Amino acid sequence: MTTRKINYPLIISDFDGTLLRSDGTIAPETREAIAGYVAAGGTFGICTGRMYTSILPRARELGLKGPVASYQGSVIADIESGKLLVDGYIPAEDAAEICRVFESMDLHIHLYELEHFYANRWDEALADYERVCNVKGEVVETEPLSAFVLRKRPKIRKVLAMVTAEEKQRVYRKAAELLGDKFYVTYSAAFLVEVTSKTYSKGTAVRFMAEHYRVPAEKTIAVGDSLNDLPMLEEAGLGLAVKNADRALKDKIRVFPYTNDENAVGRIISAYGFTGEKDE
Repeated sequence: MTTRKINYPLIISDFDGTLLRSDGTIAPETREAIAGYVAAGGTFGICTGRMYTSILPRARELGLKGPVASYQGSVIADIESGKLLVDGYIPAEDAAEICRVFESMDLHIHLYELEHFYANRWDEALADYERVCNVKGEVVETEPLSAFVLRKRPKIRKVLAMVTAEEKQRVYRKAAELLGDKFYVTYSAAFLVEVTSKTYSKGTAVRFMAEHYRVPAEKTIAVGDSLNDLPMLEEAGLGLAVKNADRALKDKIRVFPYTNDENAVGRIISAYGFTGEKDE
């Protein structure tokens, strides 16, 4: 049996806007490329801002094993068992501080525990988010989320503001100005501004996975589409932004000339995952 030799032993991809197509599916060509790469001895991983319970089923659907990173790298879990390998939660007082900043701007806010999230309002944006991520939030209307988190004192993995595409940059800059010294402030998609522990990012997740698989960082590929992907693209030996990536990312990172709807990840596996040699 002839198999292709692996060039980069570890490839890590963002999920939404990168691995996932605009219609919410993963292209058959992408699935085949991942399966062929893994069968040849490569390791394929996912690193996403999504919550733990949202990404685990999708990773299992692809037949992946090993660690998967969620919450911008703050949580890393074993795909098969669900066991936590990294858990970078935010204390209640810090989560309340973040909420107060978003509340001062009258924003739609999400507050995430490991497997559950709370929202401060119900609207169509929340309904769309729940549908896309296949999760269900609990709406808290009796008190501000800043007060709720201090009273309930959950371990929070992420605080998120849902915004319009037009106001995203303004909200991101304001949040970064007020919170950036203490927390990791970033954005993803066209409408999400996110705050997590400053200790963790998608860059720390790449380091964790590389060490877990004993792969040198320079032999790792990372692929993404938004600003929250920048740390992992800079950490990897080869960081690539898909063609549909946010302009702020494309200004800093090498751009691969295909979009998430054009099998970008599968094409990257074919272009860089293997050497030109084969094992007989």
